[in-house]
Amino acid sequence: MSGAKLFSRTSWATVITVFALVGSPSTGMAQDEPVRTVDLEMYLDLESVSGPQIAPDGSEIVYTRGWVDKMNDRRESSIWIMNADGSKNRFLVDGSGPIWSPDGTRIAYTAAGDPEGTQIFVRWMDDEGATSQVTRLESSPGGIRWSPNGEHLSFSMNVDAEPAFMVTPPGRPDGATWVESPRVVTRADYRQDRVGFVDGAWRHLFVVPAEGGTARQLTDGDWNHSTGEWTPDGAELVFSSLRTEDSELAWRQSEVYAVDVASGGIRQLTRRNGQDFSPLPSPRGDLIAYRGSDWHDDTYRNAGIYVMERDGDSPRLISGDFDRSINGMQWAADGSGLYLTVSSEGTRNLHFASVSGGVEAISEGEHMFALSSFTADGQAVGTFTSPSVPSDIVGFDLDDANRREQLTRVNDDVLGGVTFGEVEEVWYESVEDFDIQGWIIHPPDFDPNKKYPLMLAIHGGPHGMYNVGFNFGWQEHAANGYVVLYTNPRGSSGYGSAFGNSIKRAYPGKDFDDLMAGVDLVVDRGYIDEENMFVYGCSGGGVLTSWVVGHTDRFAAASANCPVTNWLSFVGTTDGIGWYRNFDNFPWDDPSEHLRRSPLMYVGNVTTPTMLMTGVNDLRTPMPQTEEYYAALKVLGVETAMIRFNNEWHGTSSTPSNFLRTQLFLREWFRMHSRGMPVTQD
Repeated sequence: MSGAKLFSRTSWATVITVFALVGSPSTGMAQDEPVRTVDLEMYLDLESVSGPQIAPDGSEIVYTRGWVDKMNDRRESSIWIMNADGSKNRFLVDGSGPIWSPDGTRIAYTAAGDPEGTQIFVRWMDDEGATSQVTRLESSPGGIRWSPNGEHLSFSMNVDAEPAFMVTPPGRPDGATWVESPRVVTRADYRQDRVGFVDGAWRHLFVVPAEGGTARQLTDGDWNHSTGEWTPDGAELVFSSLRTEDSELAWRQSEVYAVDVASGGIRQLTRRNGQDFSPLPSPRGDLIAYRGSDWHDDTYRNAGIYVMERDGDSPRLISGDFDRSINGMQWAADGSGLYLTVSSEGTRNLHFASVSGGVEAISEGEHMFALSSFTADGQAVGTFTSPSVPSDIVGFDLDDANRREQLTRVNDDVLGGVTFGEVEEVWYESVEDFDIQGWIIHPPDFDPNKKYPLMLAIHGGPHGMYNVGFNFGWQEHAANGYVVLYTNPRGSSGYGSAFGNSIKRAYPGKDFDDLMAGVDLVVDRGYIDEENMFVYGCSGGGVLTSWVVGHTDRFAAASANCPVTNWLSFVGTTDGIGWYRNFDNFPWDDPSEHLRRSPLMYVGNVTTPTMLMTGVNDLRTPMPQTEEYYAALKVLGVETAMIRFNNEWHGTSSTPSNFLRTQLFLREWFRMHSRGMPVTQD
């Protein structure tokens, strides 16, 4: 692939473009007053906003507001409401995920209810504000949707199935306490990270009266079904699944179906050899939009946007050669096309796909901008964040999406007057003529004539994408004296299918060269202390971190978090068996590729002090992957530490106190192994 420019704007040599988005100190600050910077404890007071939904008449907006419950070390949420201009912003009810009824008289949402767990509630939006618990389910519902006439709610839920077989040992005396029966597992996909065992459950679609009553199951069988979307006449729900006998072992196969709400009859709408998913009926109901692609064995490929007749006839691609990551799509009120939220080159903006063909951008800028909902006349709400602006809700008109009004400022009370580190965008050339995008965060009091320790952060996926959204963790590291570098090496999403697929059968490996070229770029600036450079990453970033220390000794210390270190043992122990397909051969036929791509096979080269941090419940990159690498480092006499995070699945930061610990463990390990240079401590 040498010489092939898979992504390029022009002939970049080193740095292409630079921008700085800096939080400024409060005006009127005295000359000798110390600059206020990010402090780790601020994290506990930060709030989040998500899912803003504008009322059908455009008068009010409901949204979910999250915060940290410091006493119970968990995140909580509630529903807030405000006028469309952001005024009269106030608490409404405990819960999350509110959605307006079609006539705007009610909202449906989820909250803790009887008999236990999460239940569906409906609240009237009149002055009385009466609230009803609509369901009393044994499992948590998801994907809630109003029927077009507002009389019913659809949702999806896991339904337990009986074990394939069981035995009953004889001789148990009355009142005896015997060990619990073993779990009988017969499914290929029998557990999922952040969920646990799912071998006895399948996800099905249900409908329940909006005024409360008994939920009725619409789908059946030993298959999982996606969220259902109503047709405008309320007669059917469309969804994606793979309702075939061989579905359990099928790879990258799915179809679109429709279920009759009255009878439960199911009809198949697509029949492609490949993936078809995310179906969405048009406002008139004559078309169904969906995403899909022909079958392939690439590690990464962006899906196209298709439309077909309601009966499945005449499917056609409308997105043409548009080749970026689509995060969400919604039909325009007049049915002329779909509004898209698209990730590209570290940013997120809005696009429009016309049913007649073609995709065009309708917003632009270096930010993360997402569309949430809009009225029939185009009055819209969404979320917005940039390097120095934490996520908040914005209002705008779909005809002028570049003009936005910020409606919430949920973190101004915590971060107001704080000086953030400058965020600088860089482009640089790597091996094989690849152009790579990255960002550098400087300490708030940065002086280019001084030397600073460098912290290289590596994203996971591997098909992830670092972006220009506000990142408290990195700003907090920068406030403690580090220059932070984060890049999108080859394999990252947001740069097209060829760029993402360029690590096919070569991960980790080629992306290592992109990371090191980024480090060289920053070092050449002259303000990095080359004796004090550090590297870390989680998941795919943990894979690459363990690969980095096996291929270079230029870093003073490293932290490989939630890594994969041995592909031979990983492919059969992660949640799902699809990873077997990311190699040319099964390991029992030919293990050479698995070994060649395993960081464990290069551990004999490691001299860098390397810490490992992983959640004890992790099912995505299970703890034995960490333990294997840790044991090898110990045998070799390389300084190491294994940090086993309690109450964590994949990752180390979902519990608030564990986010704080992750930040502190990183810097403590790096401080312990700094070379002759004091590193700022908390």
